[in-house]
Amino acid sequence: MTQDDLLSIISIDPNICVGKPCIRGHRIWVSLILDYLAGSATIENVLEAYPSIEREDVLACIGYGAEMSRDVFVELPLSKKKEKSIADAVA
Repeated sequence: MTQDDLLSIISIDPNICVGKPCIRGHRIWVSLILDYLAGSATIENVLEAYPSIEREDVLACIGYGAEMSRDVFVELPLSKKKEKSIADAVA
């Protein structure tokens, strides 16, 4: 299955889920599936949680996320290491 085939599985309709990208024919947001995967769920875990979708649907969500990241980036705050104070070092 090509990237274009996978992306055809994703639909955006302003009348469905307020226009959020969803798996075609479902009201399952792409972002929801990506959140599951980012939280260390496997594709199999997602399929168990949503038995009405298929492996290709999950791969389409990943492909959509990849396409979105090519054009748009989210600025993340730099993490600062917590510096130990002298009091912490002595304790």
